[in-house]
Amino acid sequence: MKNDKKGFDKHVIKCKKCKRMILYAQETLKNGRKKGFEKDDYWCKPVPSFGSIDSEILIVGLAPGKHGAGRTGRPFTGDYAGEILYKALYQSDLANSANAVSLDDDLKLKNVRIANAVRCTPPQNKPLNEEILNCRPYLVQEINMMKNLKFVLALGGIAHRQIIHCIDEKQSKFKFNHKNIHKIENKKWKLVNSYHPSRYNINTGRLTYDLFLEVIQKLSN
Repeated sequence: MKNDKKGFDKHVIKCKKCKRMILYAQETLKNGRKKGFEKDDYWCKPVPSFGSIDSEILIVGLAPGKHGAGRTGRPFTGDYAGEILYKALYQSDLANSANAVSLDDDLKLKNVRIANAVRCTPPQNKPLNEEILNCRPYLVQEINMMKNLKFVLALGGIAHRQIIHCIDEKQSKFKFNHKNIHKIENKKWKLVNSYHPSRYNINTGRLTYDLFLEVIQKLSN
């Protein structure tokens, strides 16, 4: 696997490990017009990470949303969760804009890189265990490439567990809970937990914008 960012991203985009994901992407392309988009407007490939590999902060989500990153080709871009995430990053001076619409919207991150535990859009937003496992080497490589890391933020339990597997640690030692900050032996960076800023979590009150902003601001201090 390439160690440079461009080579790494190309390797991710070309991945065809998961047949179910490939079939789902093909189905999405066929049905795209029903959602008001032209067929060619959908990315429908593995989504590469966004932001500099030299950043001190890595944010890890679950997977691309079907009509968000799965359509636009950039993590958390074009969906509700992205509205929450990028607004919080902007308010914390970690992005130049609160708006994430498309690949050519001039949005830039400051000292942040955003990835997903799973790089393709899964049916019902629920990746299978084997699909999570197939994606794991990409996150392992990415973390190893980020030499300046100070914080890795896991958005949700799946992202948290993927990160713990990536560093060969025991899940029992690092319990996921919102606002937890884990110190990891032999690592220069800390693992931070947050509930995912999904529409479901916001609407049910499990997570509020202010609670999420509080976590993001801890990363910038």
